[in-house]
Amino acid sequence: MYPKLADADIQGKRVLLRAGFDVEIENGKITDATRIEALVPTMKYILQNASLVIMAHQGRPKGERVPDMSQKPLVPVIEKLLGTKVQFAENCTGDDTMKMAKALKKGEVLLLENLRYDRREEKNDEGFGEELAALADVYVNDAFTNCHRAHASMVQVPRHLPSYMGLQLSEEVDHLSQIFDQKGKKIVLIISGVKMETKVPVIEHFLTIGKDILLGGGIANTFVAARGFDVAKSKYESEMIDEAQKIMLESQQEGRAVVHIPRDVVVATEPSEQAEKIDIPVEDIAGDMAIFDIGKVTIKRYTELLETADIIIWNGPLGLYELNRFSHGTKRIAEAVSAATKRGAKTFIGGGDTIDFHVRYSYPMDVYTFVSTGGGAMLEFISGKELPALQALRK
Repeated sequence: MYPKLADADIQGKRVLLRAGFDVEIENGKITDATRIEALVPTMKYILQNASLVIMAHQGRPKGERVPDMSQKPLVPVIEKLLGTKVQFAENCTGDDTMKMAKALKKGEVLLLENLRYDRREEKNDEGFGEELAALADVYVNDAFTNCHRAHASMVQVPRHLPSYMGLQLSEEVDHLSQIFDQKGKKIVLIISGVKMETKVPVIEHFLTIGKDILLGGGIANTFVAARGFDVAKSKYESEMIDEAQKIMLESQQEGRAVVHIPRDVVVATEPSEQAEKIDIPVEDIAGDMAIFDIGKVTIKRYTELLETADIIIWNGPLGLYELNRFSHGTKRIAEAVSAATKRGAKTFIGGGDTIDFHVRYSYPMDVYTFVSTGGGAMLEFISGKELPALQALRK
């Protein structure tokens, strides 16, 4: 459907790679290089035959040169992973950047400064896309994490250059597409997070193709409130109550997936490791309590459903996993999804927080069928939408 890197003629050419790094940086140091490591095969493949210009964004600087969001700290990390020197351009476009790009020889690398330092990137400016395209002969998109964004580097550049999917993007599309070809299989979706807006299309899509939808986090809190229970000090979206009630009604129709809402939760009066926590039924929430995790009864119920699933898609930890005190629900779910893989189920996980949970608590990720680098992009893709950046690659 989309042209792949293996189909590209890149011999002796300059390749412009759109990467999806956007990594965590603290005090000028990268704390998690997972997204960079995922693109090493693509970068090495290109460097065997061509020179490489890498462009990516970091954070949300909104067109300002925010020092903490510079791409420069990535240079030593990429150099170590590729075993070669990486030059750095202080700007994405302009005469100096063009000179550096044109001077590249086969096997050499140039990393551009943060794309989002230029306001034109997020405005999907055609002129900016044309300026970026002028830096190279071939375009490769390996930024699945950003494919749901109609930004200049994603959808304008392909209008001016022969364009292809990178190896990681190909993996994402090939693996996640498997979810759509599983008629008659028991599909379980585990979905969590703070905001419902991006999750509603996914939930609605899986109502028609799934068997069970397991909710956690702020989304679950909104559904608990929509059932008429007091959620006290818990984070939830009052403006989404009607939407949650609509989804619950749809779930009751014949042939629709069952939406599962926590029956019991772990509450405390504050989010801290020292907080006194209790596990109570949702109908007992009151006063200054706040929900921070799913409870034991819910964990048991969710894990039993996972034991018989043929396909599991998981996006989002089920509680305030950043604190060990409220991470147990997510840990039990991770163990259940891992066990499901071992017995033959196909398991797909994704989302920045889901991956962060695994890194934080040293939970292995090679136990799943596929780990997506995308969060919002994964959700939009599995909801059946064609992502703007993929549409731009279509020939």
